[in-house]
Amino acid sequence: MDKPSIAATLLGLAIATMAPIAAVRASELKVLAGGSMTASLKELGPRFEKATGHKLDITFAATPELIKMVTSGPFDLGVVPVDVVKNDGARAKFAGVPENIARVGYGVAVKAGASKPDVSTPEALKATLLRAQSIAVFPSSAAGAYVQKTFERLGIADQVKDKSKVQAAPGAIPQAVAKGEAELGVFLTNVLLAPGVELAGPFPGDLQNELVFVGGAATDCKDAAAAKAFLDYLKTPEATAVFKAKGVTPG
Repeated sequence: MDKPSIAATLLGLAIATMAPIAAVRASELKVLAGGSMTASLKELGPRFEKATGHKLDITFAATPELIKMVTSGPFDLGVVPVDVVKNDGARAKFAGVPENIARVGYGVAVKAGASKPDVSTPEALKATLLRAQSIAVFPSSAAGAYVQKTFERLGIADQVKDKSKVQAAPGAIPQAVAKGEAELGVFLTNVLLAPGVELAGPFPGDLQNELVFVGGAATDCKDAAAAKAFLDYLKTPEATAVFKAKGVTPG
């Protein structure tokens, strides 16, 4: 047998020997994640599972629901809006200090092919929102709360209240705009990067803000090493590329 054949045989034996060990060590992690991270984690999760043998059971939810889930438990790992860990009860359920994973800003979307309104200045954004016949929003989340705060800062909260079309989930915002059920969608820009809609632009000037997503293992995580492996994976070049493709800024 020549040297290349011997090397191939030895490599095959090594993999065969390691496979059962990896299978024994594989864990299933219960992951809680912000709804706005759905597109990114639905792509990254299977890649991590394939590479490690671990399984991820990911539940996506808005900030109020996440706080309830974290405080009531059980869970192994969270990739959640930073507002979750600002809650003392929820913060106590995380081991160590949750680390920054990703961040994303806010913007306005219109139906694909429609004329894009001016949102380049606070005054232009205010005028655009006042002219709109309907606006798709999702108030029951940290991001949605910031959108409502922005309406208040612009002094138009009362004027846009009646024209606001409240959606059941973040992903329903671009869907409503694409279907013509709402003229505008206002939310995190990564959520607005969806089929059938186009971004009119980001929030202008000091109205812009970034929602930060943090990650950390639970105090009672059943496999802290596996949880750390997933958090580390979210910082790899592969994950960074996926985040950027989904309109999310890593780190």
